[in-house]
Amino acid sequence: QVQLVESGGGLVQPGGSLRLSCAASGSIFGIYAMGWTRQGSGKERELVAAITSGGSTDYADSVKARFTISRDNTKNTLYLQMNSLRPEDTAVYYCNADHTYRAVIVGTPHYWGQGTQVTVSS
Repeated sequence: QVQLVESGGGLVQPGGSLRLSCAASGSIFGIYAMGWTRQGSGKERELVAAITSGGSTDYADSVKARFTISRDNTKNTLYLQMNSLRPEDTAVYYCNADHTYRAVIVGTPHYWGQGTQVTVSS
């Protein structure tokens, strides 16, 4: 079992930056593939970024070169550094985890956080 708690969301102006954190507890953090998924109002859920237990990463085309996913296995924490934010990045951002990377990539990870709201607006 893994419990995930996101933090770091908020209101930011276009072009600004935010760093989301996801604190994990309850199991060995390092063995899990992790990801960030978002869902905007009236939009479908979208995988933003994913990271394997070994640190390999994948990104949605819409966030490449702007967002960076990382993990600190010593602190059981997942991060998402978001730069050059745009209004279309406005969404609830969810941290998720699974034993398999494929489940994270295709959007069916077993474990989910409660989400944190990111609003990009002037």
